[in-house]
Parts: sequence; structure tokens; C-alpha cells
Amino acid sequence: MTDIVPTGKNGSNESIKTWQDLAREFQEMAKAAKAGEEFMHLVAKTLNERKLYYNWVGFYLISKTDPNWLELGPFIGAMTPHTRIAINQGICGAAASTGKTIVVHDVSEDPRYLACSIETKSEIVAPIRVRGKVVGELDIDSFIAAAFQKEDQHLVEYCAALVGNVLEKHPD
Repeated sequence: MTDIVPTGKNGSNESIKTWQDLAREFQEMAKAAKAGEEFMHLVAKTLNERKLYYNWVGFYLISKTDPNWLELGPFIGAMTPHTRIAINQGICGAAASTGKTIVVHDVSEDPRYLACSIETKSEIVAPIRVRGKVVGELDIDSFIAAAFQKEDQHLVEYCAALVGNVLEKHPD
């Protein structure tokens, strides 16, 4: 598992404590998980509840029948019209094809953005890997512009890494 060192805004211990508490909670959930889908649902639910500006939290997984497509997995938030996304489309497709986390502070300025909600202002997508291979991603939207800072990126990448670990142990 990747070591991630949290940093608080202006050295704030409160921010670090929140990060550490969430990290421990997610670690315990991962240890107890019996299935990948169950764990992804818990991650989405917990992030949505604990981070009030995380307005849509969900997973896209590379299709087992056609690896050129991402398919919607567990999510918390409004229904999306994007239940399947081509690997070369949108911010989700870009994150899956490059294997890199993408943070978009203003979706109206990114031509890759596939509109889901007129309320969405920013988005972060972190790839999920199993044995080094991208198998999906954790996608989060916010109704606040520039909502996702370095702390959020660390947290989202950490959650994506935990999901990858659980999927490795419980492939189906």
C-alpha cells in the first residue's frame, strides 16, 4: 500500500486529524470487506457523508466484455446519464487511459468534461489499479469550483489504492 503523508492547510492539526481518522476508518473497512462492490459502496457513502462538498461519488470499472469502455459501478448521488464511457472520452476516460489522477477546478473550462449536472463545478478522478493495471477509477464531482485541493487528492488516491487492494483479494 502506498504511504501518503497528509498535509493540513496552514499546518492545521485539525485537517491532519480528519485525514488520519478517515484513513484509519477506510483501512478497517478494507480489512473487513468480503467483496469489492460492497467496499466501493462503503467508500462512496462514507466520502459523500464526511466531505459535504463531495456531491457525487462513484466508481467506473473497465468493462470485462469490452476493455474500451468504463461501466458505472457503485455510486452515491444523482443518477447520471453516463453509465458507459469510452476510454478515450471525458475526464474519466482520460484518467483511465493515462493512469493518472486528474483534477479539474472548473469543468466549464475543460473540453473533456461530459456534462452530468449543471450544478457540477469541479471534478477529481483517480485510477484504481490491480497488480499495476488500471481496472477502474474513483470519480467525485463537487458543486463548488476548485473544491479539490492536495488533501483531497491524497485522500481520493488513497481510497482508490485501497479499493485496488480489495479488488485484488476479492476479484468478483
